[in-house]
Amino acid sequence: MKKISFLITFALSMVVPVSLFGASESSGIISMEFDLSGHPDDQEAKLWIPYPLSDQDQLIGNISVSGDFTESAVYSDQKYSTPMLYARWEKGSISRKVAMSFEVTRREVVKRDFPKQEAAWDPADYSLYLAPTSLGPIDGAVKELADKIVGDKVTVYDKAKAIYDWTCENTYRDPATKGCGPGDVCLLLQKPGGKCTDIHSIFVSLCRAVGVPAREIFGIRQGKKEIEDISQWQHCWAEFFLPGYGWVPVDPADVRKMMLTEDLKLNDRKTKDYREYFWGAWDAYRVKLAVGRDLILNPAQKGKPLNTFGYPYAEIGGIPLDWLDPATFKYSITYRR
Repeated sequence: MKKISFLITFALSMVVPVSLFGASESSGIISMEFDLSGHPDDQEAKLWIPYPLSDQDQLIGNISVSGDFTESAVYSDQKYSTPMLYARWEKGSISRKVAMSFEVTRREVVKRDFPKQEAAWDPADYSLYLAPTSLGPIDGAVKELADKIVGDKVTVYDKAKAIYDWTCENTYRDPATKGCGPGDVCLLLQKPGGKCTDIHSIFVSLCRAVGVPAREIFGIRQGKKEIEDISQWQHCWAEFFLPGYGWVPVDPADVRKMMLTEDLKLNDRKTKDYREYFWGAWDAYRVKLAVGRDLILNPAQKGKPLNTFGYPYAEIGGIPLDWLDPATFKYSITYRR
């Protein structure tokens, strides 16, 4: 068995704001186990796993990777620099297993000290986050709706806030949606129900359609118990760029999730609290893993560009597996406090 392990540490300044969710930071160990052994061994197998990194909001340490792979390495894609663990098994490999674990400390993010006047900026510097994606157009019906929502508003802040409010008020969480949802914006404008990727894809496309840089972030939620199975706890959230300030966190999908979970109406006081909280804030119970849409992985996959990389991706003989079907793609993710 081959094993790779290393430790990343750095000083992380912690801010302790008053949180709607009762904690300014959350820490734990996340363990991931993948098993592709159930597929025919006469085909080459490849696996790409979203790989965690430290940033200003989270500290990742004690990363450990082990498995019986033929080769393995950490790479990133060329467009978004999203990191990924890659593993490959040659033909004839009967066992195909990988395990990865890491420690995480994530802080709550609260950004509400917005400037009264926006600084000058060049949209060309943020062209990547103003462009359409395969499932997120910024013209046609999307542009028409975005223009209607923002009306005569001219500042980035006012446009983004109008779109956030519209998203909170006009989308809904649909528990029947598979995974986090594909984020097909044209279909969602006809039926605006889905899960986190769906709701944030709407927000991002509407923002980009009126010149507001915005992007989705893909990751997984941390547990709140001593030990929890978080294999299906993937989450997508979003942020927009405010000139002269930086990236502003939002999560209208969690507003709609809390409304569904707690049976809240739009005019309920608690709904108002959630809307105010998730405009400029993210709770601490999450881990960022990836950004970007239509990704070409590294090494490049045989399948089409990856719509999102919030889940692991695998190919057997160049044929993609359904990462949402446990019968064909076996993996488990565990959180330990």
